[in-house]
Amino acid sequence: MVNRALEVNPPNADININYKASNFLWAIFAAMLFTDILMMAWCFTLPKGRRTFHYLSIIILTTASIAYFSMASDLGATPVYVEFYDVGYTRQIWYVRYIDWVITTPCLLLELVLATGLPLSDIIALIFFDEVMIITGLVGGLVVSSYKWGYFAFGCAALVYIWFILLWPAMRSVTLLGPDFKRAYVTSAVILSVVWTGYPIAWGLADGGNYITPTSEMVFYGVLDFVAKPVFTLFHVYMLSKVDYTKMQLQSGKFSEGASLISHPAQHAELDSMRKNARADSTAVGVAEPRHSTATAVGREV
Repeated sequence: MVNRALEVNPPNADININYKASNFLWAIFAAMLFTDILMMAWCFTLPKGRRTFHYLSIIILTTASIAYFSMASDLGATPVYVEFYDVGYTRQIWYVRYIDWVITTPCLLLELVLATGLPLSDIIALIFFDEVMIITGLVGGLVVSSYKWGYFAFGCAALVYIWFILLWPAMRSVTLLGPDFKRAYVTSAVILSVVWTGYPIAWGLADGGNYITPTSEMVFYGVLDFVAKPVFTLFHVYMLSKVDYTKMQLQSGKFSEGASLISHPAQHAELDSMRKNARADSTAVGVAEPRHSTATAVGREV
């Protein structure tokens, strides 16, 4: 099938992608979509209480598939005047890539840290600084003047904070869960940290410095995204399939068919005993037992 994307959607900038870049992007799109379908099929073979990391992977791969479909079709870019080299000309800056990252990179981090027992406060800060990294990259790419490098510096500082959380607090936390969790986390964290090192380099050479062509930019980012998304998600989810899922305590606070407490009678009995003791204590001091409805009674015998 002949690729007519650039004919149907002509480039909107002086410095733009060519058909080789578009063909490469279609290949990455196909890889993302194939892995997405594979992950969906795998997900639905599992009980609902064990699908968390598969769903995160599906979110990542679906978003990336749409982004690469857009870029392969020469859509999702805006012209911005360059600071270096071809001064006076415009270059395509792909805002659709940043929309992809603002959704997928927090999910990638959640895939890592939800399996570590990291405190919620650290997870919130981690996700915030990840968003800072992506948004400052987008704003910097759209800035024409040298002030874009200030945004680049903010983004790099946010990345350093992310590395710190992944390689220090999260590492200490996962050690408490056991050697299987630590092995899975360390391998995956190292892969993601090394791959993410390439993104600021690519940004400096492409969006920031206009040193490499848009075609080279697409190959650079495409290889990074391929490793960070299809390869990483398949590997990480496979590693987590070998660990005791219940240690992560990812079930919701209410009882449902996906909650792990249902499959653990001892924990269920202990929680039931605590409720009975609480009711007995309230009755002894003359406090009326709370009224339950069939819609709000959680874990109550019927």
